[in-house]
Amino acid sequence: MLTNTLSLNDVSGLPFDKGAPQVALDQRPRFGRNYDRKAGKLPSSHGQVPEDTVHPAVEVCPLRLVPMADSASVSAERTFAFGSFRLIPSRRLLLDGDRPVHLGSRAMEILIALVERPGELVSKEKLMARVWPSTHVVEGNVKFQVAALRRVLGDGRDGRRYMETSAGQGYRFVAAVTVRNNVATVGSPPDVLTVRHNLPGQVTRLIGRSDLVARFVSQLPRQRLLTVVGPGGMGKTSVAVAVAEQLIGTYEDGVWLVDLARLADPALLSSTVAAAVGVDVNPEEPLASLVASLCDKRMLIVLDNCVHLIDAVATVVAAILRSTSGVHILATSREALRVKGEHVHRLGPLESPPASARLKAAEALRFPAVQLFVEQAAESIGEFKLRDEDASVVGEICRKLDGIPLAIEFAAARAGVLGVRGLAARLEDRLGVLTSGRRTAVGRHKTMRAALDWSYDLLTASEQTIFRRLAIFADGFTLAAAAAVAGDANHSGAEIIELVLELAAKSLIAADVDDAEPRFRLLETTRAYALEKLAESGEREALARRHAESKGPGSKVSSPRTWRR
Repeated sequence: MLTNTLSLNDVSGLPFDKGAPQVALDQRPRFGRNYDRKAGKLPSSHGQVPEDTVHPAVEVCPLRLVPMADSASVSAERTFAFGSFRLIPSRRLLLDGDRPVHLGSRAMEILIALVERPGELVSKEKLMARVWPSTHVVEGNVKFQVAALRRVLGDGRDGRRYMETSAGQGYRFVAAVTVRNNVATVGSPPDVLTVRHNLPGQVTRLIGRSDLVARFVSQLPRQRLLTVVGPGGMGKTSVAVAVAEQLIGTYEDGVWLVDLARLADPALLSSTVAAAVGVDVNPEEPLASLVASLCDKRMLIVLDNCVHLIDAVATVVAAILRSTSGVHILATSREALRVKGEHVHRLGPLESPPASARLKAAEALRFPAVQLFVEQAAESIGEFKLRDEDASVVGEICRKLDGIPLAIEFAAARAGVLGVRGLAARLEDRLGVLTSGRRTAVGRHKTMRAALDWSYDLLTASEQTIFRRLAIFADGFTLAAAAAVAGDANHSGAEIIELVLELAAKSLIAADVDDAEPRFRLLETTRAYALEKLAESGEREALARRHAESKGPGSKVSSPRTWRR
């Protein structure tokens, strides 16, 4: 792809893609000192991005070049063969027979480092320096990636042996390796599919989402922007990665994951996206040059964890969608981007057994929430089998945790210490129990309290106030009841209703809209957290009195309702 630094001499004799606009070089977008920054600035305000918001610098696509069939260049390409596998490092490609094998980028780098030195001990320090250059990481990161690599290779199964651990020192590749130098010609089709992506390897299987993943896989090629929305811990990232994984062969310029969890500065968003998808940007005009670089690409970009950068993400996504035709975006967030063309799917909990069910183990295991609990308990304990006498108890645990995958994982990790029945008894203090996240997880996924802290801290002061006050409703509420009970001199009834709807949009309140009048509630773990905040505020007793005295419609519910899961 041409950039604004090329001269006419640079492109003389090269064939142009007839499908690209034939514009003179001096008509192409420029992002240097003469660029009109004022005219090219996009608004960063929250909400619907105006339809006529366009960078004038990205209205015209840069020229595109296609390879010349009669001027092929020749390069040597090393292939490492071991067992049924072939590894092509230059393409970051692992094949089992002729089938591409999905492997995360870090696990792939470790595999290459080991296979290039068969039989040699490669120290942990060398692996960390190669896989995480200029970044301090702990040894557990290497162990995690090696474990994922062993699972993919089937190491230790059916007599296969590829890797050996030297305790405290490092790893060595012990299988026989054959090295071939293949000659690759530019302009001729490769003998195998080149897989372009940076998706992580899936360490655990995705439970209860297969139908949803299949639906998203069919939708994305037709719908350019799909946003998966839901509360923290619902499994949005796992679903998005599973969808992207199945679409690797669909986009010729690749499938790229952009994890925004650790990005704090919205000004760095365009540069972060560019680095992930492998294009260069002008640091003076990162958004304009990012869009120009993507103009002739066909790729899927997965923007994960958007909520804390929601305004900046909406601006970048709107610019990409308006100025490109082949770039599709899959986003995950706790609220929608509110960009034109966005298709929003609210991710619900895993299905749990109904409260009235007295199930045997085989019957309980038909429910995805129970399946997840059993698999996670087995992973944490080493061996766990659901017994008939415990099946209803596990169903109750999953139901009390609202079918939230992250909460179920935390609970299952405690089963080895507390036992199933002891765990069920301790769930009244669920925020104290749900604390055993993975060491390698981001901070907000190490405990349920941390996950809720993350969402709470992103709220405005008024949203925080109303959120904690709504915890006084044990069995749900209507908008009228919320206005009557949660209001005060600083918040009118209309303002309370608007704040409730905003909290629902941000996945902190669940809505049931099947009845004539919509009802709302806080999920049980969320409500436990909100009650803590309410107690800290000193308002709990006064609010409880107001709730008891309230005569507004729907302010009191005599018996718990059955909510849609």
